[in-house]
Amino acid sequence: MTAISATEARANFQELINRAEYKGERIIIQRHGKAAVAIIGLDDLKLLEAVEDAIDSETLRRAIEENDGFTTLEAISAKRGNELTLQFENC
Repeated sequence: MTAISATEARANFQELINRAEYKGERIIIQRHGKAAVAIIGLDDLKLLEAVEDAIDSETLRRAIEENDGFTTLEAISAKRGNELTLQFENC
C-alpha cells in the first residue's frame, strides 16, 4: 500500500485514480503525517460493502435469536393494521 501527502495527491490526482482503477492499488493520503483517507478501486469498495452487509446480517440474526421480545414492523402492522391506518389518515 502506498502512502502520499495530501499535497502530492492534489498534484497527481488523475494518476492516483488510474492507479487505483486499473492496477487495483490502494493509496493512503496523509495529512500532517497521519493517514486521513484512502483511494481504492471500485472492486475493493464493493467487496468492503459486501463484507459490511454480511456482518450486519449476522449481527441482526444474533440479535433476533437473543431477544424474545424482538418484533418486525410487518408484525406490528398486521397486529394493529386498522389502528395505524386511522392514525395516519387523521394527520
